[in-house]
Amino acid sequence: MNVLVTGGAGYIGSHAAKALAEAGHRVVVLDNYSRGHRAAVEALRAATGVDVVAEELELADTAGVRAALQRHEIACVMHFAALAYVGESVEQPLLYYDNNTAGTVSLLKAMDAAGVERLIFSSTCATYGEPGRVPITEDEPQQPINPYGWSKLFIERVLCDYAASRPGFAFAALRYFNVAGCAADGSLGEDHDPETHLIPVLLEAAMGKRAGITIHGEDYDTPDGTCVRDYIHVEDLVEAHRLAMEKLAAGDQWFYNLGIGRGYSVREVLEAAERVTGRRIAHAVGPRRPGDPPVLYADAGRIQRELGWQARWVEIDGVIETAWRWFEGHANGYG
Repeated sequence: MNVLVTGGAGYIGSHAAKALAEAGHRVVVLDNYSRGHRAAVEALRAATGVDVVAEELELADTAGVRAALQRHEIACVMHFAALAYVGESVEQPLLYYDNNTAGTVSLLKAMDAAGVERLIFSSTCATYGEPGRVPITEDEPQQPINPYGWSKLFIERVLCDYAASRPGFAFAALRYFNVAGCAADGSLGEDHDPETHLIPVLLEAAMGKRAGITIHGEDYDTPDGTCVRDYIHVEDLVEAHRLAMEKLAAGDQWFYNLGIGRGYSVREVLEAAERVTGRRIAHAVGPRRPGDPPVLYADAGRIQRELGWQARWVEIDGVIETAWRWFEGHANGYG
């Protein structure tokens, strides 16, 4: 199948493009390189031995995206091109509504004009806000507490409304929990600026690239007092995307959580990083961050039952080992 991967030069998008190419699909990467890396596309080509095509385009360029869809005879779009910093979304909400929400509407207009009727959408557990119960099922009320979560939830609504007007259109909206790890073969990795994800921050501290980390609160109602989160390996995540794409049929409208169904605390992740790296990681305890729920983890039973997907990486040490392999070989990321 010919697949357009938007944001394909980014962390998750590049891993998705690799999985698709290795499964025999023809991949076209679309990215504006504002947050992605040209070097990630080169690493993707080297890892797969496939001369993956890359299109440098803005999502807002509806005509340009339509032309790319037609030129490459695209059958399905995997859409990862989004901004994803919660704090930044609070400080610059218009940026998020412009890129994440309006950008996706522009993409849908291009798909409509080109006759492309399949979309796999990168959604988020941030659409749930602060849930009333865990594990979180897909039926939990969606009440985002930041513009990032709203920018994604708006698109879930847009997809439902658009699908109602186009009986042949089909989509899957996959709600991620904490994505972690890197390609197990060391070919692709995680390189954000700034870096805010816990595991890369810990590994940067282990490498001496930062003095240490701050644990935001140790008085939560959890076994060790620190927040508990669900960490899904990026390769498991993109496998769910590939599986959803290959099983999607005309008229399907799917909403699935993607997580491992259990959580690890901040201290557990810290201790695992120290075991994997063999280095002590300096840390201090700071105050709680506003809006940080004590425990968040997924109930991913629906996608397991309906599509047969199952996470393989469920032990946090193994997840961190894949990330450490890439970080050790790429001290400056893709730079």
